[in-house]
Amino acid sequence: MRAAERVRIFDTTLRDGEQAPGCTLRLSEKLAVAEQLVRLGVDVIEAGFPAASIGEAAAVSVVARHTGTADGPIICGLARATTADIDICARAIEPAARPRIHTFIATSDLHLEHKLHLTRSQVLAQVHAAVAHARALVDDVEFSAEDASRSDPSFVRQVFRVALQAGATTLNVPDTVGYATPEEYAALVASVCALAADSPDVVVSTHCHDDLGLAVANSLAGVRAGARQVECTVNGIGERAGNASLEEIVMALHTRAAYFGVTTGVETRELMRSSRLVAASAGMAVPPNKAIVGANAFAHEAGIHQDGMLKHRATYEIITPELVGHEGMVLVLGKHSGRRAVRRRLEELGHELGDDAFSFLFQRFKELADRKKSIGERDLLLLLAGDDGPRARVPEGGARS
Repeated sequence: MRAAERVRIFDTTLRDGEQAPGCTLRLSEKLAVAEQLVRLGVDVIEAGFPAASIGEAAAVSVVARHTGTADGPIICGLARATTADIDICARAIEPAARPRIHTFIATSDLHLEHKLHLTRSQVLAQVHAAVAHARALVDDVEFSAEDASRSDPSFVRQVFRVALQAGATTLNVPDTVGYATPEEYAALVASVCALAADSPDVVVSTHCHDDLGLAVANSLAGVRAGARQVECTVNGIGERAGNASLEEIVMALHTRAAYFGVTTGVETRELMRSSRLVAASAGMAVPPNKAIVGANAFAHEAGIHQDGMLKHRATYEIITPELVGHEGMVLVLGKHSGRRAVRRRLEELGHELGDDAFSFLFQRFKELADRKKSIGERDLLLLLAGDDGPRARVPEGGARS
């Protein structure tokens, strides 16, 4: 069997993720997140957009100095396709042992007409000049065709061909506004991979936004089409509806390894810690139903599910909580819970009930659960004591502690 290919995880939490409204990070927070990304084992950290402000350039430089070691991740800075931006970016990432300049320009006719006021010929000339200038400053240059998914496919390929000729080492295919479907995006990525086929050292990358809820699906479709770098953010934070979620992509590639045929270098047990740090630093709470890192990701309330989990965890879990740094399986007690889960929780609290006593208590439990969203430890103890309101007590002698 041929060894699985490696997919680079390019984390842009500190750049695209921080662009989410209200998510500005202080320098200490930015550095703490960067250090956690090193522990997580990402391949590239996009530390910021140095030309955005003097403070941003200084923050990128600090991240490059502290985390950009020879055996650490590539440290990347973003720059528009202009000499001024690229020069500022190069200075900011200079302390890193492995620096990368990531330069971009829009390629859709919509952007060319209404934002850039440039012709296609002018864009091609600017791409060549920008990539060539960046390559004169660093050995590792990534080029992105902004709004590629809404661009004329033939023009996108022409732009990428020019970027390759000028020295780009990574070609990034952004679905900037989350417009593409997986089939469309895969076709676009495949066409760029074909363009780069004669350059074995060139990597094709995905960068997907979640406006239609397809960022992860599109990113994975891109991997299936040949992309070997995925750009993503912790918790999927980012502009508007956010970016592709790092933890979802990593665990999809891990769990369905036979299907995707690729690996990553991510230490999955650091995913939960990374999620919590980013949520706290950015002030953006993780929804309970968020895949992989949400509070309910490994919680079970339905009685049928709880019974299955107690018999064999694989019945309803395709990922073990411990694999992603979660505390473990949670059986939530509520109106959907079954007898087995309630008895298990009572035993964990040190109480064993005979069948008659348990049946009596379980009836009271169901009545209480119809009035409360969830039943906690204190509720169970009150039920045992018969103090759940005007209800009969558990039969005398029915419980022992």
